[in-house]
Formats: sequence, C-alpha cells, structure tokens
Amino acid sequence: MRLFAAVTIACLVFFTPEFTVADETQEVPHPKLPAGAGKIADDAPKTFAKTPSGLQYRVLRAGAGANPKATNTVKVNYHGWLDDGGVFDSSYKRGEPIEFPLNGVIKGWTEGMQLVGEGGMIELLIPSDLGYGARGTPGGPIPPNATLHFLVELLEVK
Repeated sequence: MRLFAAVTIACLVFFTPEFTVADETQEVPHPKLPAGAGKIADDAPKTFAKTPSGLQYRVLRAGAGANPKATNTVKVNYHGWLDDGGVFDSSYKRGEPIEFPLNGVIKGWTEGMQLVGEGGMIELLIPSDLGYGARGTPGGPIPPNATLHFLVELLEVK
C-alpha cells in the first residue's frame, strides 16, 4: 500500500503540471501559466517560503510598486486550483481582472498578497484553515478542508 501511495504521489508531482508540493526544501516546477498571464522572472525561486501561519508562497516576479496593506483595495488577475490540478476559478479565463478590499477575502489571500509589490506575481499555497476550512464552499467548487493554490498578478494597489 505504501508503494502504491508513493507511486501515485510521484505521478502527480511529475505528470500534473499544476500540482504543487508543500515541502519548503524540495524544488517544485513553476505553475503552468494561464493564457494572458505575464512572465515569471528568470530568477524566480523553485522552492516555497513558509510564514508562521502555515501559508506557503513564492514570489515569481517582483513588483516595482508598493506592497499592499490589509486595509488596501487591490486589482488582480488570478488562477486558482486544487491539489488534483482542477481549476476552480480564474479571472484570466473570464478575461477581466477583479478588484476587492484585501481584508474582505480569505486569510491566506490577505496575508499572502502583502508579500508582493504592485506589478508582481506570486504563487500561494493556502492551507485549509487560511482558506475555506471544513465548510469548503457549500454547493461550490471547493471541497471541505481543501488546500488552495493560486497564481496571482498584483496589477494595482489602491
């Protein structure tokens, strides 16, 4: 049974381009970019950093502008997926960015978006307790206790 699990995980890591491993020391390929996304910097890290809350992130492109505060409104493009690679939401697919107060979203977004500057791109790996927790999104695409993966471009800080 352990061998089966190890082989299954290995297959997910090597054959599912959007799957991300939650190990800070292991190099993980950069996510597949959705149509319309900007470029990842050549020197973008292959590993994730971890905050005390458990949020994992890597800045894929540093922004030249200011980092937002939790009280700011941000304009972003984003692409969100689950561990199995299934996309649950994407402003890129809708063809338009979204604007919202940073303190009005899930904790993982509020914390994570403060780590990148305007014009930058960040990848977030949000544990369930910083996302939708045990409730998930009832009737929606996010199951209970789901880890959330996001690629986010910070377009503007207001």
